[in-house]
Amino acid sequence: MNPYALSMLMSSLAMGTIITLSSSHWFLAWMGLEINTLAIIPLMTKMHHPRATESATKYFLTQATASALLLFSAAMNAWMTGEWTIMNMNSYTPTTILTIALAIKLGIAPFHLWLPDVLQGLDMMTCLILSTWQKLAPMALLVLTSYQLNANLLTLMALASAIIGGWGALNQTQMRKIMAYSSIAHLGWMTLVVSFAPGLTLLNLTIYLMMTSSMFMMLMTLNATNMNKLSISWLKTPTLAASMMAGLLSLGGLPPLSGFLPKWLILQEMTKHHLGVLSTVMALSALLSLFFYLRLSYMISMTSPPNISNANLAWRKKNNPSLINPILVVLSTMLMPITPMLLM
Repeated sequence: MNPYALSMLMSSLAMGTIITLSSSHWFLAWMGLEINTLAIIPLMTKMHHPRATESATKYFLTQATASALLLFSAAMNAWMTGEWTIMNMNSYTPTTILTIALAIKLGIAPFHLWLPDVLQGLDMMTCLILSTWQKLAPMALLVLTSYQLNANLLTLMALASAIIGGWGALNQTQMRKIMAYSSIAHLGWMTLVVSFAPGLTLLNLTIYLMMTSSMFMMLMTLNATNMNKLSISWLKTPTLAASMMAGLLSLGGLPPLSGFLPKWLILQEMTKHHLGVLSTVMALSALLSLFFYLRLSYMISMTSPPNISNANLAWRKKNNPSLINPILVVLSTMLMPITPMLLM
């Protein structure tokens, strides 16, 4: 892609997110979301492949539907209250439509079906942007309006996301689909606690962004698009493979890694609100996610193909594993010592 076009598209992505984050008017927030959507479509189709075109079409139709629902709920709320401000959503019908619109934007179950298919048709860098940066603006709107949204609907969608995110990845061999279902499961945990403690949602989002960014960068460096390619990563570079194992276990929420921190605090917050049964179901759903992360870690560390050749040595000379940002890897696995600060 032309560097000038790429810089313009990336600037548009940043501008759309900043407009949504800084707006207090529903029309400006909607405009920022639309700029985000229109800026990432050319990035999706830069490979000039039918699969990429299919993913871009699915993404555009889904996001256009969500944007139309969001604008419809804002217009209905303005008709009922006479205001377009984000912080004034008091009517039941507009808030329900808004909850559904944000769930479609983020890929929360049961509106998650577009996310695995879209990610599977894209290159790793676009998948990274779609899984991290594109979550910021809708999640900001979700946090801002969390105390006005339908709490029961949010809880049901969170429970469905955690279960489907863990269950859906069990039968997958493609890393992009596995990361998509991982995103769905993590969004379920964020949605669960957003009505009770929005600060925990922001903490979970921050750790999720660090873990997902480091994981996609490692996958890009290793060129591992499926589990078979992932299994030879230890032969290519043991250090990077060990970092990937730590990142996978952190994504699964295994203590004492960083991914365990938000789950621990969220379960603690839920038990404070006397939601013990819901907390138990969410904890059990986390075991589903942990299973396929452990399976991937096992494939990295304990398996190797029978036809070992000099291709791996050639890969080491050609590629430089220092492309991985070590700060992200460390932060995504070693944040547990900050827990006493968060509990104060």
